[in-house]
Amino acid sequence: MTTVTDRTVLRDALGLLKDREQIAERLLESSAKHSFDPDKELDWQAPPVDGKWFWPPELVSLYDTPLWKRMGEEQRMELARHEAAALASLGIWFEIILMQLLVRHIYDKPLTSNHVRYALTEIADECRHSMMFARMIRTGGAPAYPVSRLNHNLARVLKTISTTPGSFACTLLGEEILDWMQRLTFPDERVQPLVRGVTRIHVIEEARHVRYAREELRRQMVTAPRWEQELTRISCGEAARVFSVAFVNPAVYDNVGLDRREALAQVRASGHRREVMQTGAKRLTDFLDDIGVLRGVGRKLWKSSGLLP
Repeated sequence: MTTVTDRTVLRDALGLLKDREQIAERLLESSAKHSFDPDKELDWQAPPVDGKWFWPPELVSLYDTPLWKRMGEEQRMELARHEAAALASLGIWFEIILMQLLVRHIYDKPLTSNHVRYALTEIADECRHSMMFARMIRTGGAPAYPVSRLNHNLARVLKTISTTPGSFACTLLGEEILDWMQRLTFPDERVQPLVRGVTRIHVIEEARHVRYAREELRRQMVTAPRWEQELTRISCGEAARVFSVAFVNPAVYDNVGLDRREALAQVRASGHRREVMQTGAKRLTDFLDDIGVLRGVGRKLWKSSGLLP
């Protein structure tokens, strides 16, 4: 049997890069032990539990704003239910993009390599995640919330022309902030059991995806030509700006009886919301800074997104 390996010794600011095939082998082993079928793992027939939230209140966009303080508990919980559906919709949109980027990445790679096998495994994970999020939206009773037409079409361009390092930088942007929020959600006993179950599965499986993307982005930023590194910095910064806006879907305010303009203005002015988003992004921005992504114009775009202090 022939094993495809990459023995080139590479180093970046974080140290030596591990062999690509060995990383993929470990991720495949983890996938074999810790993968889930949401249709069987979760109780989709159980009714919602009265008095429990669909999303932790501290992560709701209007939390601690003057408008939040005027809202009754029932309206706050209704907003949380709709925002949970909006974030699940955002997750599906992003995972469909990610699957296409992964397919592009492996198109020219050795088909029997562990690296390609793991990418295909991750694509299968993302398929299940997208179906799981869609089922959670339907079960929760709130509508789906597609992103704006502008962002939808910007993503169409991104997934068509993105370079390999740009693809993995954007992958981490979409995965790590949501992952941070979900890590707070699944152990929170105030939250609906179904939502906790969905976020638990996603967190466990997403940890492998983050490792794969981080290791590959490190490799790409070392080996890519200078023009591609600079393009990655700019495209990643623009993606951060788009993603930070897409994190709040204005239609949720209409659907819970709030004034859209007032709500959006208070979210933009909210120190708590800014802290939530920056804290959720910090692990990622520290990593991107270490490997040289947050430089020049790209850094300015990240700052304008509100995700980088």
